[in-house]
Amino acid sequence: MEITQAQFAQIEHCLPLQRGNVSLSNLSVLNAILYVAEHGCKWRGLPKRFGNWHTIYTRMNRWSKSGVLDRVFAELQQAQVVRIKIEAVSLDSTIVKVHPDGTGAFKKNGPQSIGQSRGGWTTKIHMVAADARTAVTFSLSPGQAHDAPEGRALLSALGAPNRPLHLLMDRAYEGNETRQLALDLGFIPVVPPKQSRITPWEYDREMYRRRNEIERLFRRLKGYRRIFSPFEKLDVMFIGFISFALIADGLRLC
Repeated sequence: MEITQAQFAQIEHCLPLQRGNVSLSNLSVLNAILYVAEHGCKWRGLPKRFGNWHTIYTRMNRWSKSGVLDRVFAELQQAQVVRIKIEAVSLDSTIVKVHPDGTGAFKKNGPQSIGQSRGGWTTKIHMVAADARTAVTFSLSPGQAHDAPEGRALLSALGAPNRPLHLLMDRAYEGNETRQLALDLGFIPVVPPKQSRITPWEYDREMYRRRNEIERLFRRLKGYRRIFSPFEKLDVMFIGFISFALIADGLRLC
């Protein structure tokens, strides 16, 4: 798959203006990054038709650190939110196993959400999604971190919705603190109680069936080999790849 000129035109204004004698256009760099994301190859393994691998890596690194990819993702996400009628959002997480080459960075180089769990060195992607194709926001944590505290942090950063929305969550988020935060922000929590609850509550079972949408979104993301098994030592680059995958999916919908 490649990003076409028509698709590129929708996000071109979000990318830095190229000046001087530049050998690779932004569109060429985007397609090279897409190849790395889809195939999971190392930067040095890029086919020569894409140009100098170091130039492409440098631009990806610069765009990730300066927030360029975040701005593109935010603009496409806003366009998708306008396009669909949001009735509910889902909160969940998924674990990805870090490639051995993705470990060992010095802490002073930047945040590294890599932790050791039963599956080895892993990272958790926490996400709020509007449907199976639309991510609202996401964050990272080490793989051994519990879902609920990270979920609360993500909801707090997201803030209150402009109208009451159902918030679909699994039992990992059924704690009193998480449900109360959702209510305080203006969400309607839809979460099944644990069987050990002395006073269980009723929840909208029909609405809860839609929680599979965020699972399908995670499955789409893991179709990108660079996300399924990340090589990135620092969060900033892995977040860049996640944003890029969501951008590529967003361009397919536009």
